[in-house]
Amino acid sequence: MKVKICGLHPARDVQICLDLGVSLLGFVFYNKSPRNLDLEDVKKLKEYNKKNSSFVAVTVNPNNDFIKNIVLRNFDFIQLHGSETNDRIKEIKSMGLKIIKAIKVKEQSDINSYKKFDEADLILFDTPGMEKSIEFPKNLISKLPQGERYGLAGSISQDNVINIAKLGVNFCDLSSSLELDAQIGYKDHSKIKKFIEKVNELKN
Repeated sequence: MKVKICGLHPARDVQICLDLGVSLLGFVFYNKSPRNLDLEDVKKLKEYNKKNSSFVAVTVNPNNDFIKNIVLRNFDFIQLHGSETNDRIKEIKSMGLKIIKAIKVKEQSDINSYKKFDEADLILFDTPGMEKSIEFPKNLISKLPQGERYGLAGSISQDNVINIAKLGVNFCDLSSSLELDAQIGYKDHSKIKKFIEKVNELKN
């Protein structure tokens, strides 16, 4: 199971995620989010030995200046949650970044829209309510395409990750379920540890 934890703070949360072997560490650039990063905090990311992990800038319709001045200098992936087209993804990819494209899923017909984004390295099936902790429709999880390129965000916790894996999901993205209070956006390190322990059970 590949794990991405989103909404991290560069000073508080990075080292524990690296020590636990989290594959993808997500940092939010979205003004409406309590997890939105101050650009000054981004500088702290240079202090870490990423080992085998990758840093992800989570964005909505980012402009080229932001990509060149902030993302390229500090991140391995950019995650796109806006109205980006496949041509725009190709353009961003040509700058030297790997791409995660988020697909908002409300009903089964939304799933097939991933086929329009063949330039994306990873596809993340998410809920329509970015930053609102809306549950992913459980009846649609088994309908998602399977493989390392496809991930699920929303409705994942230590209590259900084993069952979700049985439905064929092997890449999951978590944020608010690893927090004490989603309104504040602070990660609970004990929840992170327990989740990764549960994921590691899948390997046994």
